[in-house]
Amino acid sequence: GLFATGLAKVLHERTMLNQVDIFRAYGLGTFRELLLQLSKDPAMIFWLDNNFNHKDALNENWGRELLELFTMGVGMDGRDNYTEEDVKEVARAFTGWNIDDDNVSSVPYGKVPWLFRYLPEDHDDGEKTVLGQAGPWNGDDVVDILVKEPATARFICRHLYSFFVADEPHVPAWQHTPPTDPEAIKILEDEYFRSGYDIRSVLRVLFNSEFFKSDGARFAKVKSPAEVVVDTLHLLGDFKFPRRGIFDTALSCRYMGQDLLNPPSVEGWHTGKEWVDSGSLVERINFVADQVSNIEQPGVRAMVDALIALKPVLTPEDVVDGCLELMGYARLHGTNRQHLLNQILAGGEVCTVTPEDRRNAEGVILWTMKMIGSTREYQFA
Repeated sequence: GLFATGLAKVLHERTMLNQVDIFRAYGLGTFRELLLQLSKDPAMIFWLDNNFNHKDALNENWGRELLELFTMGVGMDGRDNYTEEDVKEVARAFTGWNIDDDNVSSVPYGKVPWLFRYLPEDHDDGEKTVLGQAGPWNGDDVVDILVKEPATARFICRHLYSFFVADEPHVPAWQHTPPTDPEAIKILEDEYFRSGYDIRSVLRVLFNSEFFKSDGARFAKVKSPAEVVVDTLHLLGDFKFPRRGIFDTALSCRYMGQDLLNPPSVEGWHTGKEWVDSGSLVERINFVADQVSNIEQPGVRAMVDALIALKPVLTPEDVVDGCLELMGYARLHGTNRQHLLNQILAGGEVCTVTPEDRRNAEGVILWTMKMIGSTREYQFA
């Protein structure tokens, strides 16, 4: 969502998957190293046209998005973070950063992944001024300049806060909209600089913080479609290994508004409340409700058996609270909770003694899980 790259333009699956490997290998290292790796990533170079960025014919696309969407953002505290001249100078620094594209036949082994290629003869060696600092900068020098900026610390820490704690406004609003919790962001910014831009260290501080553990952070985020699908698959115990059908399941994310590896623009997806509209909400609810009511799924079977084994007679509270705990410690609004309790109570005792009792109890538990999966509250994390 931060470094958005789309298969719709790149059209090279192996190269896209190599980018995913970059995130896995460097995502918990220093932000500097991650930026350097992505600056050399063929998928990113092609996505943002740096392969068309030449010393005698600049293409500013990569330079602009590096500043606007990947490091500093347009502005902070009501002021601009960079100028149009900075964009041009950054583009000059990244001339010659190109790719070896696929000139080899894809038959019979499939497409050959693109590789990074630096062309010194196409690099602008002249002096450049980036954010007030002058020198014969190359791309790696620009990265060094950017990661030291307070705006970059604020930018990446707001992204981490928004992903792990509570939904922030969308990035275009950040210039004139302060963080939801300025003190929390300041704590993360301090660690960013203290650790030498180390993302693992920043996350360690975040996960041990009071603002992460507080009740206010519970259910303060709308789950992304990927989170809805993956959370549900985790409950089901399904797709522990790749098998046929996983592609159809991945398409469920698309129907909810998040086409995996194919964001709508370089800005990525708009998150938070914008994940939910009348169409996507129906898809989200139906997916969860259908999956968690399928007793053939090993995870569902295990949850039902765990509740049935609790006691000979289950109260409505036992059923509802047990299902909520097993489905991820969800928390229902008082009205919705009471509705579920009343429906279960109207059906009589939920006994678990005889085989017939257990079959009836199984039906009640499956219905309860389906109803929980259909609630508004289940869509939050």
